[in-house]
Amino acid sequence: MNELINKDNKWIIHFMGSLDRLLDNVEHLTANYRPTLGGERFFTDKEVSARLKVSRWTLQDYRNEGRIAYIQLGGKILYRESDIERMLNDGYRSAYRQRIT
Repeated sequence: MNELINKDNKWIIHFMGSLDRLLDNVEHLTANYRPTLGGERFFTDKEVSARLKVSRWTLQDYRNEGRIAYIQLGGKILYRESDIERMLNDGYRSAYRQRIT
């Protein structure tokens, strides 16, 4: 048990790898963390357009047509997460299959 522990030790290599993975996870969480305000998360038009895979111009059309609720603070547009989910649920159409007779 009087073994010298150095950077080439198997246990140290494994431990350092675990620390690297932990650091990557923490960095990912902090980069994507959005604090809630009154229990609600808010997104910018850039974030919403990326998530919905539509252009920012399409989001502008949705706002103009009253399809999606938004908050305007100065020149900044924000969307509540619950409003986005509601819009998606309202647009949901269940699958159906036509019978061929």
